[in-house]
Amino acid sequence: MPLSATPALSGPTGSLLTLIGKTPMVEVTRIDTGKCRLFLKLEAQNPGGSIKDRIALSMIAAAEKEGWLKPGGTIVEATAGNTGLALTLVGQAKGYKVLLVIPDKMSKEKIQHLRAMGADVRLTRSDVPHGHPEYYTDMAERLAQQIPGGFYVNQFANDANSQAHFDTTGPEIWEQMDHQVDGFVAGIGSGGTITGIAQYLKSVGSDAEIILADPVGSTLAGIVNEGVPGPEGGYTVEGIGQNFVPDTADMDLIDRAYSIPDAEAIATVRELLLKEGVLAGSSSGTLIAAALRWCREQTEPKRCVTFVCDTGAKYLSKVYNDAWLADQGLGEREIHGDLSDLITRKYADGAVVTAGPDDTLDTVFKRMRGADVSQLPIIQDGRLVGIIDESDIVHVMNTDEITRQERFKKPAGSVMTRNLDTVQVSEPLDALIPLFDRDRVAIVLDGEQFVGLITRTDLINHLSLNR
Repeated sequence: MPLSATPALSGPTGSLLTLIGKTPMVEVTRIDTGKCRLFLKLEAQNPGGSIKDRIALSMIAAAEKEGWLKPGGTIVEATAGNTGLALTLVGQAKGYKVLLVIPDKMSKEKIQHLRAMGADVRLTRSDVPHGHPEYYTDMAERLAQQIPGGFYVNQFANDANSQAHFDTTGPEIWEQMDHQVDGFVAGIGSGGTITGIAQYLKSVGSDAEIILADPVGSTLAGIVNEGVPGPEGGYTVEGIGQNFVPDTADMDLIDRAYSIPDAEAIATVRELLLKEGVLAGSSSGTLIAAALRWCREQTEPKRCVTFVCDTGAKYLSKVYNDAWLADQGLGEREIHGDLSDLITRKYADGAVVTAGPDDTLDTVFKRMRGADVSQLPIIQDGRLVGIIDESDIVHVMNTDEITRQERFKKPAGSVMTRNLDTVQVSEPLDALIPLFDRDRVAIVLDGEQFVGLITRTDLINHLSLNR
């Protein structure tokens, strides 16, 4: 019996765990896919918001069955975030404590989400290799040994990981695609997704090409394409890519690999939102970019499947934040060869948070706190007339013999600094150093027009990106 083209309603359930899996699939119709058709399985529709819900349910059930996880125990795992969310969802529903070790490059939305769910989150370094004591898997294994009743999930070498996809994800794809899959694209984080689904497709006689989507900087694409690890480097995409082959990953099942730069992954996932209305995470951008490359290379019509692994709502402060992209050197920016190249938030673009001289200190402080900045330009009639920073506000709070409420009602113009330390946009980088030595922020002008602010962090970031 053919599947319905529209989702079917189900009755209420007493547990979110029963809603894991059976995710919908959508075809890409507004992005160029060449001669092919590209289908996205929407794993963000799982109750925990990602494909990792499947493996969390499977790995915890296996640990219970084998006696590794007992009532009152603690689930310990190294995770880029989504496995942690899934383990916390499933673990807490079953009455376990959850401790997670997470690399410090993960998005703050994921970390806040985990802590709000009650997980014990330990951040560790993301700039050290596998085998280093502060590498996230090494740290998690060590902590699990130290905690009474601790169970180290180890998704990277847990057979229940790939088994979850052999049992559920693979059959769902095969059924939804009416047994017609020519290409399947996935990444390797722990390796379970690509391994389990590839094994399933081969078990039903499919000759689908298995394609690895790998971030540039991960070594895995090189192993697939050349038989040796590729160049190792840094990348901002979360959740996929490794500098080692996880035990769960069967590399022999993979036919080819694409190395996708961060910029291409991010551009793809943002295009997906603009044209298809799908809000997807950064790893999904890598997968879909690889799938699009494969589709556009084909000379005859084929059907390709990949994932929206998780929701882009977890990456609003990064992938969908133009200022963050500019800080990472990933945004599309016009280079001028002057100090404006250091300014990622320009006044002319409306990207600078400002206040007026008649705004109260209460308004100024709330804007500073909301934008996470320590100083605010004061603009009147389109011109910069002063600047106010935290020390100016503290000075008023400490010295005026009036009530606290009255202090916060003071206008910014009565407190702001009018004697401004400015530099012209055409001046060299060295012109910034004397300002920073006096603990000032650099106010950059083009003639009399305010361009933006440069902090010490902006200078360091510029030097780091342009080594």
